[in-house]
Amino acid sequence: MKLHSLTALGLLTVILFASASARLTAADALSIFDLKNISALWIAPPWDAKKRSPEERMQMLKELGLSKFAYNGGSAVDAEIEAAKKHGIEIAAWWYPARDPKIVESTKRHGIHPQFWVCGSRAITATNDAERIEAEAARIRPIAEDAAAIACKVGLYNHREPWFEEQDHQIAIIERLKRDGVTNVGIVFNFHHWRGSLAEFPALFKRMQPYLIAVNLNGMSADTTKYPPVRYLGSDESELAMIRVVEASGWRGPIGVIHERPTVDAAEGIRGNLQGLEWVQKELQQPGSGGPKPQEPTPPAKVQPKPASATNR
Repeated sequence: MKLHSLTALGLLTVILFASASARLTAADALSIFDLKNISALWIAPPWDAKKRSPEERMQMLKELGLSKFAYNGGSAVDAEIEAAKKHGIEIAAWWYPARDPKIVESTKRHGIHPQFWVCGSRAITATNDAERIEAEAARIRPIAEDAAAIACKVGLYNHREPWFEEQDHQIAIIERLKRDGVTNVGIVFNFHHWRGSLAEFPALFKRMQPYLIAVNLNGMSADTTKYPPVRYLGSDESELAMIRVVEASGWRGPIGVIHERPTVDAAEGIRGNLQGLEWVQKELQQPGSGGPKPQEPTPPAKVQPKPASATNR
């Protein structure tokens, strides 16, 4: 009898411990919107009014509480990597519109593993979807092979060309590459550059979710079929509903916030997005709890030229 009691007590202890561990794991799990999961996008010149050096850029990221960013190109790739390593900052992605052996070599030499984000090509003039898929797969294949050789992934980035910006077309390209054994290609979904029906977004997200390797957020107007400008998170009408879909899906990959404003300090641009994201998170938890909606900064007033005086005419 005592043995059965001890066994039951032991089982109860195990169950309670397991239950407590499960609760602890769930509580300790990072939110998809935790700063540790956020990358700052397009913060190097020409998109930074202050034109920071690599060293200054890393210091800016640390002051913002971020540890990741995507680099939008330039000739000083090695200097960017060295400054990032010095400050413990991760280069999460390269902007990679075309095959560039120098970037591949620098990535390999420094032992880092960013994603390679590839946009559409206007040079492809195929007349139907089947031909276009073959042409895009042929364009992406050598980029993906270069990346695979250094343990990196390639992200199809919806930008620059309308056909390529369609996620179903990107899925078709990825599936075509898989038939050739190329398995390191996924989708980088940008709110910015997306034009589609808000009502159809949940179904679209479900289709692309298995392929997603990053999601980049942006303010989205009420009419999501129109090309969106760069906007602060929370300042527009549709991004909250879209972000709710992302969070509810269970997808837990990296998140990006976009600066890309050449006349604005990059620190100000990213800070505005982080404040907007904080508002979004509160609204996701309890509608109406975020307080006033974030606002886009007021553009500087244009200085009108002074009229010429009578003596100067």
